[in-house]
Formats: sequence, structure tokens, C-alpha cells
Amino acid sequence: MSNRLKVTPNDLSAFWMPFTANRQFKQAPRMMVSAKDMHYTTSDGRKVLDGTAGLWCVNAGHCRPKITEAIQQQAAELDYAPAFQMGHPIVFELANRLVDLAPKGMDHVFFTNSGSESVETALKMAIAYHRAKGEGSRTRLIGRERGYHGVNFGGISVGGIVTNRKMFGTLLGGVDHMPHTHLPEKNSFTKGVPEHGAELANELERIVALHDASTIAAVIVEPVAGSTGVILPPKGYLEKLREICTKHGILLIFDEVITGFGRLGTPFAADYFGVTPDIMTTAKGVSNGVIPMGAVFVKKEIHDAFMTGPEHMIEFFHGYTYSGNPIACAAALGTLDTYKEEGLLTRGEELAPYWEDALHSLKGEPNVIDIRNIGLIGAIELAPIPGSPTKRAFSAFVKAFERGALIRTTGDIIALSPPLIITKGQINELIDHVREVLRAVD
Repeated sequence: MSNRLKVTPNDLSAFWMPFTANRQFKQAPRMMVSAKDMHYTTSDGRKVLDGTAGLWCVNAGHCRPKITEAIQQQAAELDYAPAFQMGHPIVFELANRLVDLAPKGMDHVFFTNSGSESVETALKMAIAYHRAKGEGSRTRLIGRERGYHGVNFGGISVGGIVTNRKMFGTLLGGVDHMPHTHLPEKNSFTKGVPEHGAELANELERIVALHDASTIAAVIVEPVAGSTGVILPPKGYLEKLREICTKHGILLIFDEVITGFGRLGTPFAADYFGVTPDIMTTAKGVSNGVIPMGAVFVKKEIHDAFMTGPEHMIEFFHGYTYSGNPIACAAALGTLDTYKEEGLLTRGEELAPYWEDALHSLKGEPNVIDIRNIGLIGAIELAPIPGSPTKRAFSAFVKAFERGALIRTTGDIIALSPPLIITKGQINELIDHVREVLRAVD
């Protein structure tokens, strides 16, 4: 490791950090300088157990050999190739491999560079698809309260996290929102998918009645809402959404940026719940977070609706300079190889019962008002400090890091999503860290 990475830089002012309390961080920096498997190493030489797979993305663990080797080889062979009117073999190989993993009928992949770009792509696809079919009046988009769909204008418009929206003006027009499915009065401390709340899907019928189905292009939801604090779909909820969308000719988009690639113990949440959307957005786990990459899956009929007109004409005027970047594709193929060889896309199913029991052992600890879990995802909701919302959870985050564990907080909720390589012993270690922190935080 380079000596310059072992120390904190002497000037932190130039970098405006994303989603960070910049002033607090720069007073007491938390610097990672290396990582391996389940652990980060800090600039002062401490090992930190990764309880969040980085940012929900390092599903196969850190610095895995096949991924590293694939990147090194590709960088030396073909560093970049334009994606517009040109191609390279590895991007087609990756697309085929991904389609083989996808729910049946999702036969085409469009590459992006992030979850935010995947969402923007999916929203544009939905609107353009209806226009290609001669239903150009279908432009309205329906999201959900507390939904997170990235940070671009389309994503925050259909998203429903207030802090991500309130500073940025009027956003996109023609957007409406369904209610979220968080019902603590009925579902607190549920193990797995909650019993109550499937009827909330019927709110989509109310929105359809308000605007008329002929104006609505798509509904977008996270099967499991992650960034807002792990909100689970009640039993039957996603099935009802699928039924209503099909009934009214509305496209259903699943945002699987977090739930994709093994997080629930299945390749995708669509598999876990047995509900197939029309479009599915992914990123994060597709390349293990190593190199930015996203992938939008679509059903054949959506893709084929664009394949009309003169063959020399561009069918869909959308894309990115780095769509299907060769090195990103190599990273993704190395990631898929690692998932396959180690059974990681289904390992969460094996560990889920142990994870659930360990997580719910925190019931009764100070300030814990709810615990939620599914697959290898968990949330511990804390009572807020009166007059200081988010402070208790943020203090827990800082103390956990100091004690050797990385957790994630959103509002007053601790979210956990470890790499899929985690062992039962490491689950115990992570939960013990959280327990100690809960007892230490005021």
C-alpha cells in the first residue's frame, strides 16, 4: 500500500463530499485506506467490519481476486470503446449473462453508470414506449412516498424522501405518489414480510381514477425500500400493484438497485416475491461496487416496440459515453463469476433465519422501537431525541465506527446489509457491536 494512503491528507477542503455532514467529517475524518473480504482498514490501522456492503453494493466482499484480475487484464487490452454506433465483444457477453439471470421475459439490457442513471433511463423508456405504440398521452409517472430512486431530477420527482426534494424547485410535472407501506402501529417487530397493509396498493386505483389510465405511463417502486430505512412490502402488496398496472396498461418498474444480485437470497426481488415487472433498474451489485455501472432490464415487447422504421435510424435517442464501458463490463463479468462459483446469489436464503434471529435479539435494547428484516437486510429503528431528529442514530454510526463496525443510518434508523460472504460468527460480531453501541448512545 502506498505510504501516502496511510495518513490523512493535510487539506480536506477541496472535496465537497456527497450526502455527508462535511463540517463534522472534516473535524474528525473517517478514512478508509484498504479493504479485504469483510473488513476495511482505516488510516490509523484499525480493522472495521463492513456491515453495509459499502453502500449496499459490495455484495461479494472486498478486493475479490477474479474481479481484480478481470479489471487488470481488460485495462491492458481495451480501455475504452465508444458505445454509439460501435461495440466490443465483452459488453454483448455481459448482456447475455445478465439476461440469463433475469426473470423470464426480461430479454434485453441497457447499460448505464449508476442507479440514478438507470432510473432516468427507465422513466424515459416508459414514456417513449407508449409514444411508440401510439399512446403519446401516457406521460404521467407514479412513485411512492419515502421512495428513493436516485438523485437526478426524474428520480427525485418520483421519489418521496422530502430532504432529497425540498431544495430543488418544482421538479418534474405530471408526477403523483402512492402512500408508503410503513405501518408501525400494526407491523412493529415483524420477522420478514409484514401481514398488514396490502390494501395500500389499492391507492393506485384512486390515482388512476383521478388522472385516467390513458395519461399514466408507469409506476415505479422499490420492492423493498432501502435508503428510507428498510420498509418492506406487506404480503400481497406487490402482486396487487402488478394486477392493477396490467389491468390499466401501465408499465410497472421495479427499482432493484439495492435488492438486485442476491440481497434477498434470490437473484432479484422479482424472484423472491414472484412478481415480474416490465422494467427493472439495477446497479451497485452488478459490478460489486468496484467500477460504476448500472443495467436496465426490459421485457421483449418494450424493446421490440422501438425496433421499427428505417434500419439506419437510431431507435432510442438516449445513452451515455460510458454505457457498457469495457473495464466496467470486465468488472461485472468477474463479479458474476464470483457470485456463481460461491453461490452468493442464493446464500442469503441460507443465512436469513440466523440473521433474523440475531437482529431481533436487539429487541428491548435502549431506544429500540422497531426491528425489520428480509433476506440479508435489517433495520433497527430508534426513538428520536426530542427536538434533535437523526442525532441519536448518527451518534450510533460514529460510535460503531470507533468500535470497529460500519453501519448506515437514515433518519433515526440503523440499516444493515453486509456482504453476502458474511459468516454466522461475523453476524454475531456485527450484532454485538450494534448492541454495545445502543447501550452507549444517549
